[in-house]
This record gives sequence, structure tokens and C-alpha cells, in this order.
Amino acid sequence: MKINISIKRLSLFLLLGMILGASGCNPQKRANSNQLEFWTMQLKPNFTKYFTDINQTFEEQNKTVKLRWIDVSWSAMENKILTSISAKTAPDVVNLNPKFASQLATRNAWLDLEPRVTPKVKATYLPKIWQASTIEVCQDRENTCNQQTFGLPWYLTTTITIYNQKLLTAANLTQVPQTYSELAQAAKEIKAKTGKYAFFISFVPNDSGDVLESLVKMGVNLIDESGKAAFNTPEGKAAFQYWVDLYQQQLLPPDVLTQGHRRGVELYQAGEIALLSSGAEFIDSINNNAPTVAQVSAVAPQITGENEKKSVAVMNLVIPRDSDKSAEALKYALFVTNTKNQLAFAQESNVLPSTTEAVEQYIKNIEQQPNSLKEQAKKVSASQLENAEILIPVTKNIHILQKTIYENLQAAMLKEKSVDQAVQDAAKEWNSLKDK
Repeated sequence: MKINISIKRLSLFLLLGMILGASGCNPQKRANSNQLEFWTMQLKPNFTKYFTDINQTFEEQNKTVKLRWIDVSWSAMENKILTSISAKTAPDVVNLNPKFASQLATRNAWLDLEPRVTPKVKATYLPKIWQASTIEVCQDRENTCNQQTFGLPWYLTTTITIYNQKLLTAANLTQVPQTYSELAQAAKEIKAKTGKYAFFISFVPNDSGDVLESLVKMGVNLIDESGKAAFNTPEGKAAFQYWVDLYQQQLLPPDVLTQGHRRGVELYQAGEIALLSSGAEFIDSINNNAPTVAQVSAVAPQITGENEKKSVAVMNLVIPRDSDKSAEALKYALFVTNTKNQLAFAQESNVLPSTTEAVEQYIKNIEQQPNSLKEQAKKVSASQLENAEILIPVTKNIHILQKTIYENLQAAMLKEKSVDQAVQDAAKEWNSLKDK
């Protein structure tokens, strides 16, 4: 995928352009020149001991380095990292996700790791997961393009289907839907025989990307090699029609247009929907908040399309370009994401590691554990990694593409537009942005 960095930035990225333009190449030195600053997202206090231990080990192995670990909330991270870049006080290593990090990668905010990580080390990570933190950037003036690796893969999650066996039995369903076509039929049966909804999926533009991923699973290409819209096709129209039909047939909760993914978790815990597409990390929440529902719950692989594509969510570690300790920062990032430390982190949490060896050991460890709902969820989640991939393209302004598709899809669901018009308008809006 080629990204042309001469396109005008919108909203947040207009500000981003000014911030990065002002940051220069000379970082502001901290008072403690040996200090290596590391930011994570919402990992305290659950993993304080884990990081205390591995940071102490790293410092013992690297006597000239003193680590400073700062944990930032999910909601605050984007603003904080932009502000720190502007003030020339950016941390040396940052925990982000490829979706946001790629936007800054097009402005050369991150150290390019492609020439700095050896092929042998690169080969230790799952290939499709490594690809999630790479992007091809083109410079118009120089008329050259090069592939950049802007981050190291860290922990992962894959979506699984958590289902209410009692509701499926009441609807005379003997198996869990595995494809979207089976899901549509199950939605009709569940609504007719129980009065409940089959599932919840958010169409809120700035929330979950599940709908966008569903289009890809249904065989839709979102953008082509030039970055233009590729979904104005029979496959794209069929995917739009799928969601429009379910909504207009009242087979989706009405608040899918106004509520985010968290609403789906609430409805499942209340016994109001039969299926929850979520991560294994939500099992604890169900066990704690809705033990009665947890007792009748089981797990299955994520729902997909005829192409059998499966999605994965990736968290990575990036190194700001202006760090004056880039060598130490890379050494630390590789240390955090090595097989031993990834496996230890995954075992303390409900996430998955991203190195091949760690995944293999993780699955072996699960098979030796009691067959609880939580362990079943972990096993199903890990078993999907072999074929899982980032389904939403790593490209600039992807959040705008999601907003454009969701808003036009909502218009069709509310009968404000035909499906054909909604698809055409979404493609036109995206292409008009790419043409600027």
C-alpha cells in the first residue's frame, strides 16, 4: 500500500503536521541523561510487579540505563503523545496500536526499524503480525517510496464468539453461527422464538472497527493500491445490504446506531443477546458481573465470511524519531517483546504473545490447565493466530474511511438513502479526500 504524504491533513492531523514540523530534529535533553522513558496504556496496577521485575532485570544487564515507566490511560494517550512531541519531551519507547501509530508514521514521527532489526530477529515474530507495523511511504518531491517498519509487535487479541447456550437452545439452534450468512438466519430464529436479539455490533463512526472488518470478511476490498475506494462493487453493495436488511428487519438492537461496543457487553451480561463478539479478556467481566449468564456461556471462533478471514488486534512498541537514546530504546523494546517476556506477560493476562515460539508454548501451557470457560476462551483465541491478520488497511486517515462508510451505511439503514447511493457516496467522499 503506497501512502502519499502530500495529501492535506484533516482535523487532528492538521495539528499533527504543525506539531511535527515544529519538533525539529534536536530533542530536548532530560536532566537525567541515562533515563529511558517508557509509556504504556492502562497497565497499572495489574502489571506493576511484572514491569518492576523485567525493568530491574534490564537495568542490571544495562548498567548505564535507568528506566522510567509511565502508564497512561487509553483515552488520554493520543493527546499526550502529540503534546509530548510538540514539547520535545516525547518518551523513548511508547505502547500504541498500528491504527494510530501509522498516522504518525506518514509524518516520520517514529524511528524506522527496517534497517535496524536483523532478519533473524524479525523472523521470530509472527509474519502477518509484523506486517501490521509496516507501511510504504512515498515522497512526492523526490518521487521515491520506501517501506518503513514503525513498530515492534507486542501483545495481541483475537475476537472470539461468546455465546449463551440457553438462548440458542430456546431458539432450537444446535450449533453456533460460523459465518455471516448463518448469523443472519440465527438472528431470525432467536428473535422469533425468544424475543431476544442474536447479537450487537456498533455502527458509531468513532467506535469499534468491527463493521469495517465484516466488510473485508464478506469479500470486500476497502481500498486499492493507489489508496482509492475499492468497495463500490457488487461485493460492497451486498455487504451494505446485509447490515441494512438486519436493521430494517429489526434483528439488531436499535441502539447499534448510537452505542459503542461496551453496550454489547452489557446486553450479553443482561441475557438480552445470545452472541457476543469480543476478546477472551472479557470472560472475567462476565464471570464477575453476570455469574448466572457465565454458567450457561461457551465459546467458539469468531464469525467470518466465505473467505474465512479472521481478524487480530495488535499492540506495538514504537520509538520516537527524536529520541536521543534510540539505540538503548530499541534494545529495551526488543527486550520487552522477546519470547520469554512476551510469554510471561501473556500468562499473567488474557492477551496473546506475538512471537512464534511464545505462541507455541502458550498453547501448550493452556492445554495443561483446567478446562474452565476462561481457559477455553484463551485456547480458541490462540488457535486463530495462525491465519489471523490485520483486516483494516494500515493507511493514513483510515479513521476517516471508517467514519465515511459508517455514516453512509447508517443513512441507508434509516432509509435516507438507497444502498447503491450510500456505497457510491461513501466512495466519492473518500476519493475526494485522496484527490486533495
